Amino acid sequence: GMSLSAGSSPLHSPKITPHTSPAPRRRSHTPNPANYMVPTSASASVANAVSQPPSTGQVIQKETVGGTTYFYTDTTPAPLTGMVFPNYHIYHPAAPHVAYMQPKANAPSFFMADELRQELINRHLITMAQIDQADIPAVPAEVDSYHSLFPLEPLPPPNRIQKTSNFGYITSCYKAVNSKDDLPYCLRRIHGFRLVNTKCMVLVDMWKKIQHSNIVTLREVFTTKAFGEHSLVFAYDFHAGGETMMSRHFNDPSADSYFTKRKWGQHDGPLPRQHAGLLPESLIWAYIVQLSSALRTIHTAGLACRVMDPTKILVTGKTRLRVNCVGIFDVLTFDNSQNNPLALMAQFQQADLISLGKVVLALACNSLSGIQRENLQKAMELVTINYSSDLKNLILYLLTDQNRLRSVNDIMPMIGARFYTQLDAAQMRNDVIEEDLAKEVQNGRLFRLLAKLGTINERPEFQKDPTWSETGDRYLLKLFRDHLFHQVTEAGTPWIDLSHIISCLNKLDAGVPEKISLISRDEKSVLVVTYSDLKRCFENTFQELIAAANGQL
Repeated sequence: GMSLSAGSSPLHSPKITPHTSPAPRRRSHTPNPANYMVPTSASASVANAVSQPPSTGQVIQKETVGGTTYFYTDTTPAPLTGMVFPNYHIYHPAAPHVAYMQPKANAPSFFMADELRQELINRHLITMAQIDQADIPAVPAEVDSYHSLFPLEPLPPPNRIQKTSNFGYITSCYKAVNSKDDLPYCLRRIHGFRLVNTKCMVLVDMWKKIQHSNIVTLREVFTTKAFGEHSLVFAYDFHAGGETMMSRHFNDPSADSYFTKRKWGQHDGPLPRQHAGLLPESLIWAYIVQLSSALRTIHTAGLACRVMDPTKILVTGKTRLRVNCVGIFDVLTFDNSQNNPLALMAQFQQADLISLGKVVLALACNSLSGIQRENLQKAMELVTINYSSDLKNLILYLLTDQNRLRSVNDIMPMIGARFYTQLDAAQMRNDVIEEDLAKEVQNGRLFRLLAKLGTINERPEFQKDPTWSETGDRYLLKLFRDHLFHQVTEAGTPWIDLSHIISCLNKLDAGVPEKISLISRDEKSVLVVTYSDLKRCFENTFQELIAAANGQL
């Protein structure tokens, strides 16, 4: 059944077997604040305290679970004299370091920020999207252990001959649900590919071990004929709402025309970036930190990225990057004649650094035209005029041939203290999201409370008794529901106050001794009860419903 309150201890559930002492399980839960208010002197009377040697400063607790009584030492730190905790759940104000970050609203909010809520809703919408199988028969109902396929890109025409410029094969991409764990994944299908050698799976296994916040993790690779031909499918983690860097930053044709038509050398001093249509340097450095971090992890594992390209870099949220489609080239271009599958990795790793330099240069120019060989000189002039020398030197280092093998670690000094800026921004973002999460923790608890209250109020019949919800404890809960939601002003107009509803629900959940006046609808009766009485009625009534639902009545 549902737990009645967020404050109820799970140790009192009758489903717990008596074979395990509650002591180790208690350590995994948040300590009860009431324990901190208990004086440690032997004269104090506590429900669970049995005895306490004065020299140890520890309390011997006892707890009965399933008919067996356990004794264990309470390792809770000794309380300080005078500590007082609220005896009911309450919304605390925002932490000051978060409150000063956010724009002030006219009233305190009990809910998460609208922007974050909308982003999460959009992700949920995309994750749950499905297709009408009758309208798109080309998409199979199942592929291996995956079902509910949903195209993430326009499907290529059935008679398409030309190959894609990225992998040399026609590809398509789907969201699908794995029937083994019911989680959504991204399937990248390589059309018409027949895997003739499984030695490449050594590389696939190496990729599957890489977990990084800026890499889309490869989960498995398999062959299938579910699409009507031999296909190779790569299964990756699914990140809803992601778009490629190409779509985010290089889809504006006016940016390319601006770049190519500019009269180079005829400028009077640096042009302001906001008028030049260029990206802020802070954003470019944020991207550099993330992409170099991904490359560092890949290269350390002895692999090469080989897909450092704007069409294969996903952007989620505002600035979060993830390198996508890793491992595909390692399978498609696997050379069976090589005894060591890692023989060419050093060469590919050097190519990764050049590709990173091209991505950064394209971002600095806000145009893919800038990385074309004939435009490189113009592009570097644009970088010199509008950005710092550190960014220019980083691009030159990555794009210039060196006489020695380079490492992604070589660019760390060029990033320098900007790394701390990105770390600070990430931690501030984390603080804001944690604060929003704290609100929703309370909201979830109150929703469960209201859901249980709704199963009791106005129930037409129970155990063949049509008056069940209007008598006894249920009548008190009905009047409490009126007290919560149906208050009126002196003029008879509805009085709606969210803080009143939340405050009353919190007091009910904790069962505080505060008294409350409940007035009947005909205003002829006034019942004075405590929240403690209401909670007892609430618990007993709901347990009665649960027992009936489980066939125990």
